Amino acid sequence: MEIMQTILIFGATGSVGAYTAVGLKDLGYNVIAVAHRKSDNGMFEDYGIPYYSVDISNRHAFDVLPQSGIDQVVHFAGAMPARMKSYQPHLYVETIVEGTLNVLEYMNKVGAKKIIFAQSISDILYKFGTSIPIDPDTERRFPLTGDHAVYSISKNAAVDLIEHYHAQYGFSRFILRLPTIYVYQPNPFYYVDGQQRWMGYRYLIDRAMKGKPIELWGDPSSEKEIVYVRDFVQIVEKCVESEDKGGIFNVGNGVGVSMENQIRGIIKVFSPSTHPSLVTYRPEKPSSPHFRLDIKKTLALGYVPKYDYLSYLEDFKKEMRINPSLTL
Repeated sequence: MEIMQTILIFGATGSVGAYTAVGLKDLGYNVIAVAHRKSDNGMFEDYGIPYYSVDISNRHAFDVLPQSGIDQVVHFAGAMPARMKSYQPHLYVETIVEGTLNVLEYMNKVGAKKIIFAQSISDILYKFGTSIPIDPDTERRFPLTGDHAVYSISKNAAVDLIEHYHAQYGFSRFILRLPTIYVYQPNPFYYVDGQQRWMGYRYLIDRAMKGKPIELWGDPSSEKEIVYVRDFVQIVEKCVESEDKGGIFNVGNGVGVSMENQIRGIIKVFSPSTHPSLVTYRPEKPSSPHFRLDIKKTLALGYVPKYDYLSYLEDFKKEMRINPSLTL
């Protein structure tokens, strides 16, 4: 009988981390969930997944974790602009740079030799605005202004640390560059420059559900990658299974979805059939970001996208109905 590997997941109480933990557990892996929260509200217990509360910016906090028997680490932990109620740039350095160094040192100590890390797409923002798919090995940069600047600097520094441990200690590393990962969670708000705002797509869904008019800003043909969380989890699964040394991989599905199709799809899935939302075009308003990602390296891992735009919306709607108030 094959003994499945043990995978420790940092940032497991985030929506993406929770789906990943459960997905890997369902495949038969031994999963250990770790996050900063004092409690997981019993969510992981239902799946037979042990949970540890650890502040990764404190290297001594790792003492509560298993000190042997860890095969791989999934690292999704760290402060994010979308969850920061007021601008605190030092938190990025503490949780992302120092935190990643502490994770790597822990791995070295316990003999774990593979890390799967979530990189921000903000390192290639300078490449946005074209239909040419962006190569995963494009030069990493960072925005010089805005609430993502120090965040992106910290993420890039974390990637550099991981590359050092890859070269120095032979770690396999799978750096996953993430656009927005679409996932249902009860809270439809996020933060921009420390100010609370609606998530754009959740605002559109809310209006569609109420049959209210929807404005389509800017260029209706502007496209971007739409990646559903279940496809993302499949990518993580392929990284776990891979025996390669890894590299940087774009997370995508190979198909851009125009703003027109995004809104029309939301209306089709969420609006009442007797009173669907009407669309008003506002070309004078700013367009949404336009970008495509080259996912050839990701496909080479064995990844096969399963969710097109409409099937993602249908599954999202089902999750809203089944889990109107998640415990995480």
